[in-house]
Amino acid sequence: MKQPIEPASALRITLVCNTAFAIYTYRQGLIRTLVARGVDVTVIAPRDRTFDLLQQMGCRCIELHVASKGTNPRDDLRTLWSLYRLYREIRPHVVFHYTIKPNIYGTIAAKLAGVDSVAVTTGLGYVFIQKSRAAQIAKLMYRFAFRFPREIWFLNKDDEAAFRDQQLLAHPERARLLHGEGVDLEQFSFTPLHRHENRQDAFSFVLIGRLLWDKGVGEYVEAARQLRAKYPHARFQLLGPVGVDNPSAISQAEVDTWVREGVIDYLGEAHDVRPLIAAADCVVLPSYREGVPRTLMEASAMGRPIVATDVPGCREVVADGVNGLLCEARNVDSLAAKLAQMLDMSDDERRAMGERGREKVAREFDERVVVERYKSLILQLTGISL
Repeated sequence: MKQPIEPASALRITLVCNTAFAIYTYRQGLIRTLVARGVDVTVIAPRDRTFDLLQQMGCRCIELHVASKGTNPRDDLRTLWSLYRLYREIRPHVVFHYTIKPNIYGTIAAKLAGVDSVAVTTGLGYVFIQKSRAAQIAKLMYRFAFRFPREIWFLNKDDEAAFRDQQLLAHPERARLLHGEGVDLEQFSFTPLHRHENRQDAFSFVLIGRLLWDKGVGEYVEAARQLRAKYPHARFQLLGPVGVDNPSAISQAEVDTWVREGVIDYLGEAHDVRPLIAAADCVVLPSYREGVPRTLMEASAMGRPIVATDVPGCREVVADGVNGLLCEARNVDSLAAKLAQMLDMSDDERRAMGERGREKVAREFDERVVVERYKSLILQLTGISL
């Protein structure tokens, strides 16, 4: 353990991500804890609408250029150089990196700047879904960069196993399993499902997240087409940003086509998803791979049954037949069958699933436990107790 720096008010912590939205959405509990103790918190990310919200929480926000879609070495070197210069200026005591490019280039920049860093792998995304040349290069970069962080945190055991099996960890002993980033159980309080007086009452499914093909949005839309004739009372909703900076992004034109067809209701974006989860009968995520999906933790915390894919991340939150149903990834028929099974259940069966989901999240994914992990590591690296 290092010698204490000074009181907590002298501590400088930096959070780096490819979207400010993700920092605001997933790490509010951590930020509130740090700011309350007088810690100087800096968020470095591409500017978006959450910059103002993060500043209102007490963070300093610095805009960063990150080419999330691109593989141009010049763009990536620009990101690395920008972070190096910022780390030399800010002199943070610990930097936490999230998502692929900050994990790789931010980690290298921190090493060059002489700053302690932690890599948080929030999900492996295209690197482990695709077999492209870009994915192979990304793995080589991971193997190089991940010799430098003080610790590497994984959100699920499948992602950790993938890094170990493919020998991407120069120091395997630095790997830690975080088991998700947690959910605020008070903010996402249990909300009873509304009753359906008859089988023809409207029934709402909602898929929440960035609109990406890798999230299984295409399969969700096709499953909705299959089910419309037998279940005309079913509503299939999408909630989340369109046309995001990601190789798997879905365009606004494609969403507009589905809406005109009448197969999908697009709800736009929302700062606060709680009213939309509360209004839904079931939350759906047919993703190809996840870290531990925040939307499913939030849905379970609020007592909503879930239909998701049997893939890393989703199966951390959903126990098949207990608090939701799992289907095969990339399989429209399997997804449609599970959605139909959910529609055919009684109100009491769905309500029991939702209640068991709340119990599971409270037992395994309480955000307070995650914040304690951060506090413990900060103490270990700086000698400061928060």
